[in-house]
Amino acid sequence: MTNKLRILVIAGFIIISIQLLNAQNTQGPQYLREVGTLDSMYSKTLKESREIYIQLPANHSAGNNQKYPVVYILDGEVFLPAAANVLDFYSGGFMPEMVLIGVSNSKNRMRDLTTSTIKTMYGRPFNQKNGEAANFIKFIEDELIPFVEDKYPVSNYRSLIGHSYGGLFAIYSLINHPHLFANYIAIDPSLDWDNQNLLEQSKTILTTRSYKSKSLFVSLGGQLHMQNPEVTLDNVMQDSSDFTLFARSNIAFSNLVRQNTNNGLYFEWKFYPRDLHGTIAFPSIMDGLISVFEWFQMENTSKFNSPDTPKEELYSIVKYRENKLQEHFAYREAPYPEDLLTMLGLMSLDKRQTEKAKMFFEFALEYYPQSANAYNSMADYYVRQKDYAMALKNATKAYELSGSDYHMRRVEGLKAKN
Repeated sequence: MTNKLRILVIAGFIIISIQLLNAQNTQGPQYLREVGTLDSMYSKTLKESREIYIQLPANHSAGNNQKYPVVYILDGEVFLPAAANVLDFYSGGFMPEMVLIGVSNSKNRMRDLTTSTIKTMYGRPFNQKNGEAANFIKFIEDELIPFVEDKYPVSNYRSLIGHSYGGLFAIYSLINHPHLFANYIAIDPSLDWDNQNLLEQSKTILTTRSYKSKSLFVSLGGQLHMQNPEVTLDNVMQDSSDFTLFARSNIAFSNLVRQNTNNGLYFEWKFYPRDLHGTIAFPSIMDGLISVFEWFQMENTSKFNSPDTPKEELYSIVKYRENKLQEHFAYREAPYPEDLLTMLGLMSLDKRQTEKAKMFFEFALEYYPQSANAYNSMADYYVRQKDYAMALKNATKAYELSGSDYHMRRVEGLKAKN
């Protein structure tokens, strides 16, 4: 392979690598893919069992100690597969690899996700249980999050996704319990609930509370009037009927957020004119995750692709990204995937830029100290330098970590050269 062909676009390399990993990790002859492992827990708060669905990153292995950001998805039995598909294509370059927790709301959905109690709806008596969001958020904080953090490889960097009543609940969580999640994706949220009760509550809180380092994405579907297609985004706020209350509540909330930019909340609102309430979830999950993780996207990728970029500049770019991720996550996180760092090192070796190659391999060892591949790649560097003693040392470490026949044979071959 020529040097020119080895020069890959960084983001494209990440996406393709992750897709291949997902394909390689697919199990079973009957399905292309199985999504979400079922788990359950009993809640003393809710006084009932609650099912959850767990999706771990494709390249996670039980042997490593890596912890991942986590996304809690309300109505998880419905929406977790969509979130998993988004991560398949976008994780690495656009958002981190994450653990997905799909929370089942198939039972008592209205009870748990609505934020205040009503006794009438559309002028008629309403007897279904509702308005117990405060109890459900207590379950999430006191029981679900500790259960997940004890059992699964997750960090304390959390995101929340909800649709309809789930979107209402997501905004309720942001307004009343902002310490629980860093990011909120509210898909076509039912902010019309209880005569816009939560909207009224938000008017004071959004003005006075700091939301620094928090992100919110809100979407609105295209059916602005239940009966009149002539109502558009340009004139819906002039309508005062119940048929537009859902849309008007959503727009009023987005306007309120925009009027309070000093609170530090990162906010994006998006209208989907071609989507209905039942179809908007899929594009909103994709756009929402890209939006709230916009800061995660890689910068200066062209610098890595250019052989003329000085080693010192590349070093600064890597360290800048490391510091940026630590600022957002509040813990240290590898700035680039291990495979990318080792690939950059091998590409540099091919171009006879040995100091750059060594730097990338050193980064791989720094950020992935339990990686056999990182040590094996450093052995490649020392072989090129004809320093067979150091090559043997790194190959031996790779074999200690992996126990693979490949690394054993490499150790034997290098012993013969020493």
